[in-house]
Amino acid sequence: MDNKAAIEYLSSLLNKTLHVHTNDNRIFVGQFKCTDKDRNIILATTQEYRQPSQAALEKAAAVAEEAEGSGAVKLSMVPRFVGLVVVPGEYITKIAVEGLVIMPERSK
Repeated sequence: MDNKAAIEYLSSLLNKTLHVHTNDNRIFVGQFKCTDKDRNIILATTQEYRQPSQAALEKAAAVAEEAEGSGAVKLSMVPRFVGLVVVPGEYITKIAVEGLVIMPERSK
């Protein structure tokens, strides 16, 4: 992708909701505001989602055991509003645009 196309693509993402995954298993969901040459990403009105704590997992497992269920424990990620954030590019593992549908290529 040449420089002009890259700038146009990034410009088209401005104010779109991005899901930014990091290598410590957190997910930041917020409006894309800008990036830089180091791949840092700035998001506004951001929610951070973290894995449940070990204590929460143990409590859910104990409740499931008491209920004599299937033994499967299901917990949601824990959300926290963090507002305006900078996600360092070196920790980003995946970026997804909310609502973006990629059409498969048609065979000719």
